[in-house]
Amino acid sequence: MSDQNLLIIGGGPGGYAAAFLAADQGMKVTLIDEESQLGGVCLLRGCIPSKTLLHLAKLISEAKHAEDWGVSFGEPVIDIDKIRGWKEKVTGNLTGGLSQLCKQRGIDRIQGRAVFENSHSVRVEGHGSIAFDRALVAVGSRPIIPEAWAGLGSRLMDSSGALELEDIPDRLLVIGGGYIGLEMSTVYSALGSRVTVVEMTDGLLPGADRDLVRILQARLKKELESIHLSTKVAEIKMSGDCLNVALEGSEGLSEAEFDRILVSVGREPNTSGLGLENTQVKMNDRGFIQADSDGRTGDPSIFAIGDVVGGAMLAHKASHEAKRAVDVLLGNPVGNDSPLIPAVVFTDPEIAWCGLTETEAKARGIEIAIAKFPWGASGRAGTLGRNDGATKLIIDPQTDRILGVGMVGVGVGDLISEAALAIRLKATAHDLAETVHPHPTLSETLMESAEVYLGRSTHQYKKPR
Repeated sequence: MSDQNLLIIGGGPGGYAAAFLAADQGMKVTLIDEESQLGGVCLLRGCIPSKTLLHLAKLISEAKHAEDWGVSFGEPVIDIDKIRGWKEKVTGNLTGGLSQLCKQRGIDRIQGRAVFENSHSVRVEGHGSIAFDRALVAVGSRPIIPEAWAGLGSRLMDSSGALELEDIPDRLLVIGGGYIGLEMSTVYSALGSRVTVVEMTDGLLPGADRDLVRILQARLKKELESIHLSTKVAEIKMSGDCLNVALEGSEGLSEAEFDRILVSVGREPNTSGLGLENTQVKMNDRGFIQADSDGRTGDPSIFAIGDVVGGAMLAHKASHEAKRAVDVLLGNPVGNDSPLIPAVVFTDPEIAWCGLTETEAKARGIEIAIAKFPWGASGRAGTLGRNDGATKLIIDPQTDRILGVGMVGVGVGDLISEAALAIRLKATAHDLAETVHPHPTLSETLMESAEVYLGRSTHQYKKPR
């Protein structure tokens, strides 16, 4: 394969990861993307700008709570233009680096929209027909906006619009209690908005274990204006400069006015208009490309990875799938294990998990043991003034093998990788308990959770039977 032409459509974390690896392995690579900059939604309008703003939200929150420890900073002064400029500087530096790496690898980069003519060529306006031996589709996804609300103008935002920070609305309604909705709620609340969250299901963050979510929800109730569960938006209509919203919940209909609304109810694949009907690629009824774990589609010449194949819509999943697909193209050996994809919600506190969850285990009838260490017993959490956390292990009671880990607390997004490695290496509770962790750190809570399971915890008393 090394002398064949690989065409990659999409310049996000899946597309550029595949392009860079393929070029490093000697393949002739053409990378086509509609954006003028590399990075895709994650870098330009998602992961990176949102985490930039979440960092500011964390600073504001810490300054506010420092009064409890004897240090007062006063009310923050928000310079929205300067914040926006800093966010754009961060994304600009990163995408500039990607462009340089693309040039260094000799990748032929084309800006434009690629449309498949057949299984071996695409057409790009201004560039004509481009032939390829193999193609990899990594065009990502976009936010879903219900058609009934499409005509409400700029006061109705999706996640990309919310990150533009046009202004800080006094009253903000967030429709959707998933990770994007809650992260943006955290940002806007810290910047001064009165935020209301509406979620159709009976709990925030569907899919995450309820005991972890309860700790986050307790803090959000203090920071946000209100949270409405098992509630749907019945109607939205303009009322002067405001949006009048009718909410339908268990107690009937209620109305409220908001300055802006953020819609965060899911994402859909960017497969429409791609010309896939001119190939042998198959899609499901939601527009997702059907592909196996190696990225193979129904067309032998075309692979697909990332958001367009469904599953967890995460940048690190797309990057992993991209590298695996390139290895398959090159004939390199790849394992048969299902990839272990950690999930992180960058709220305050953060929630992170990987492997088997307690919810999944119960649904599938899998026998498990659970060991949990509350952060109230963590010395490091105490020094941070943030005991609102917990670390729990999902363990096979027959072998003591760690099957899953869930965490809630400050900084758990940076702790979950140790858990992922432990699960991947089939580590046991003994392995984790006997791994010496530095003190005082939050990482100790992983070790201490294992010690709880083994009945050897120093900081968690377990009454003898």
